[in-house]
Amino acid sequence: MPARPELICPDEASTEAAMARTLDALAAVFQALGPGEHTLSIASTRTDGAQLSHTADLSLATDPVRMAVLDEDDYAALAMLLVFALEGSTVTAAALIATTAAEPRPRACGWTVREGWLRPMDTAGLQAVVTPCPGSSAVNREVYPAPVLINPSGAATESDRD
Repeated sequence: MPARPELICPDEASTEAAMARTLDALAAVFQALGPGEHTLSIASTRTDGAQLSHTADLSLATDPVRMAVLDEDDYAALAMLLVFALEGSTVTAAALIATTAAEPRPRACGWTVREGWLRPMDTAGLQAVVTPCPGSSAVNREVYPAPVLINPSGAATESDRD
């Protein structure tokens, strides 16, 4: 008997639909975050119990419109994890946290994956996630409510908040 249950491979149509939703979700996140230096972090739990996470750094500007990623492989890995989270058959839980470089301290907001889309996280839960451990050199982040992201396949509403 295997130590972990085997993952069921999602069908191609489901994966392709999740890829399209990922592009829409990331575009909505970028629009919500606005110009600046941002770090996106995703954490997910697969159906076999494995926990996966990845982080990507990016810069957004509006005049001219541009997005620059620090490491394309990091961004691709983050996007791939988001595809599987939004597809849902191999992931039981996932969250996307955005940290924006700001003065006097960085700001953070986050979304959880529910029903194939990113829904704003509760700020109390987010605060617990981003608070540095005592004695850590990590910077404490200011937590703010994540905006509701509009899903092109069905508008998100305020009731979509966690």
